[in-house]
Amino acid sequence: MHHDHDLGLTHDLNRLQQQALERRMALRWLLGAGGAGALALAGCGGGGTDTVTSSSTTSTSSGSSGSSSTSSGCSVIPSETEGPYPGDGSNSANGSVANALALSGIVRSDIRASIAGATGVATGVPLQVIIELVNTNASCADLAGYAIYLWHCDALGRYSMYSSGVTAENYLRGVQATASDGTAVFQTIYPGCYSGRVPHIHFEVYRSTTTATNWNNKLRTSQLCFPSDANSAVYATSGYGNSATNNNAISLATDGIFSDGYSTQMATVTGSVSAGYVARLKVGIAV
Repeated sequence: MHHDHDLGLTHDLNRLQQQALERRMALRWLLGAGGAGALALAGCGGGGTDTVTSSSTTSTSSGSSGSSSTSSGCSVIPSETEGPYPGDGSNSANGSVANALALSGIVRSDIRASIAGATGVATGVPLQVIIELVNTNASCADLAGYAIYLWHCDALGRYSMYSSGVTAENYLRGVQATASDGTAVFQTIYPGCYSGRVPHIHFEVYRSTTTATNWNNKLRTSQLCFPSDANSAVYATSGYGNSATNNNAISLATDGIFSDGYSTQMATVTGSVSAGYVARLKVGIAV
C-alpha cells in the first residue's frame, strides 16, 4: 500500500476525486472492451502479477500498481504520493506555505543550484534525467508543451526547503516544458538514499508551464526509481553519507511505494560514476 502523508482535508478530497475518476475511466474501458482486452485489464488489478510492460526499455517486475492501465502499447504511470517535501504549495515548511513553483527562475533545466536569492549548490555524481511524456489515449503520441516539475533529495538525503541545514535552499527542484518529441531534460545529481526509502525522484505533470504554479493544477504525480547496480556504484563514492548503508537495508520489494510494482517507473540508466549518468523514463498519461 502506498503511504500518503497527512496534508489536510482539501488534499485528501482532491486525491479521492482523482482516484474516483480513474476508477470510472477503467470501468468504462472494461465494459467497452471484449475478449483479450477485458482479460488484459483484469490482469492489471492490484495484488496480482503485472505482466504488462511499457513501450520504453524499462525493467519489469512482479506485483502491480492499482492505478495503472494500458492503452495502445503503453501504460499510464501509477499515481504516487508526493510525500512530505513536495514544495508545490500543498503543505507548509517553517511556518509558511512551501511553493517552489512560485519562485522566479523555477523553469530551468539545470536544477543543481538554488535560485531566487538562495546560493546553495547541490554536489554529487552528475545525472541527466530525460522524461518523455506520451498520451496513452493516442497510441503513445508524444505530448509537447506540457510541463514536468521534478524534485528529489540531495546526496545526504535532505530535501531543500524542509530538511535541517537546507531549509533556506531550493536546489534540486525545477520545471521544464516538454519539447516537440515529448521530452523534458533536467541536469541534476544522483540522489542519495535516506533511511526507509529506495533511491527515487518525484515528479508532477502539468498541462503547461503556465499552470505549473500550484499543486491544484497537476495532472499526475509519480516517482521513478533506479537499477541497483547504479545505486551501488554511486554510493561507493565519497559525499553520499549513509546512503550505502541505507540502500543495503531496503529493496524495491520492501519499499513502501514500489513494492506493488515498478515496471513503468524503473528508469533506464546509462553511464558511469566518472562520466556521469543518464536516466530515461517514458511516462504515460491519459489525456
